[in-house]
Amino acid sequence: MALDIDVLITYAEKDNETAKKGETGWVGHFKRFLELMLFQVLGSKPNVVLKSEFDSATSPTLDNVAVMVAVLTRDFAQSGRCLDAIETFHKASQGSPFSRIFKVLKAPLPLTEHPPRLRDLLGYDMYQQDVETGLIKEYSDFFSEEAERQYWMKMVDLAYDIHETLLMLKQGDNKTGARNIFKRKTIYLAETGHDLSVQRNIIKRELQRHGYIVLPTSTLPTQAAELERVVRKDMESSAYTIHLIGTAYGEIPEGSNRSVVDIQNQLATEITAERRARGEDFARLIWIAPNLRNASERQKTFIDTIKRDTEAQDGTEILQNPLEDFKNIMREELLESDVRKGPADAAARSIYMVYDRVDAQQAEPIREMIERSGFKVLTPAFEGDLLDVRKKHIENLRSFDGAVIFKGKVNDQWVRMKVLDLLKAPGFGRRKPIQGKALVTEAGTNVEAYKNQNLTLISGDSSRSMETLKNFLQDIKA
Repeated sequence: MALDIDVLITYAEKDNETAKKGETGWVGHFKRFLELMLFQVLGSKPNVVLKSEFDSATSPTLDNVAVMVAVLTRDFAQSGRCLDAIETFHKASQGSPFSRIFKVLKAPLPLTEHPPRLRDLLGYDMYQQDVETGLIKEYSDFFSEEAERQYWMKMVDLAYDIHETLLMLKQGDNKTGARNIFKRKTIYLAETGHDLSVQRNIIKRELQRHGYIVLPTSTLPTQAAELERVVRKDMESSAYTIHLIGTAYGEIPEGSNRSVVDIQNQLATEITAERRARGEDFARLIWIAPNLRNASERQKTFIDTIKRDTEAQDGTEILQNPLEDFKNIMREELLESDVRKGPADAAARSIYMVYDRVDAQQAEPIREMIERSGFKVLTPAFEGDLLDVRKKHIENLRSFDGAVIFKGKVNDQWVRMKVLDLLKAPGFGRRKPIQGKALVTEAGTNVEAYKNQNLTLISGDSSRSMETLKNFLQDIKA
């Protein structure tokens, strides 16, 4: 399907207003960032167009649009022009077997106020919410610590989901390609408690990049009976179910005394037994967080029940290990069974050395040592505007084989953010596993806080420390 516009962003005029003339509004920033993310995913510059409620683009233009992104706010929902644009595009895209409309929430909006055409779509919450207090506010600093944790992760989610839609549209031009789409294995990735939403999104993106269809594709119903019906239907059309269990028991739907997480697990237990009794292939992977100190008594009871009930069930595997280890096992069992590649050329391996500008001089000897060990060294950018700096950072996250974080004058918060970036790296388009991660610090630095971060910890510049670094690099080459 040859369409001129890849993404049309439609919005209410008020949602892009600024305090000063000439400033870039919220929607303008959103467009710029989405273009960057899509470029990283697609490998080419997308054609992204803005359309406010007062723009003159009409039905013929919308006929040439592949994907529409609606910036949903109360002003949008109350604008007849915005609703007309949604309705026009919906009619123009009715021939597609999947939705080509995405809804982005600039601020919270009750589901009852969502336009009917958007109500059942999965939303991308692009506002700041404090997990502990529940306080909500719109982003103004898009490069803050909070934005790194929430806004940018949702932006990555949206980019990959749009990429998936564009791919299906493109392959739909080719009948063989279209058939192959529906032959791909489908995986039900169970909804989680709020504490594991980031981890779930990372795994979702990794599965999608390897060609899997990931269910559910829309928000689960809030009423228990309907939720069970929808979940059962999705699971019965899947080859696998994956469940991530953390400290949060999860939301309880209307008409039930069990959480959504609990209900999904129970249905998966039933369907596993039914499918395997019929001789059909079906498997379930359950990951339980290693640290459950903050879990409620109800959650601990739920986890004990999972372990007891699934112990003897064929087709079910329970893992309680670091998430990175679980992802490796998942990749081996689900993703890499069809394609086995030989080891990469050690000489082509790269190390991303992550450090701050204030530590550049101290980091230089370590960088030189890594180069002498036969690696290409990737380094951060410090020049240009913030978006250029981040673009370089994303490019490095996509391509490195191993990573070395250097902590000199920077504080622990800076280090934690960089460790989180490495955790998010699969979401930026990586197509190979991370071979190793290390944290190198000055002598005397307390590294206790990083012992459970799946990092090789190297403190000081002594000969012993350098030997540890050499061993770390040798393991990546092996």
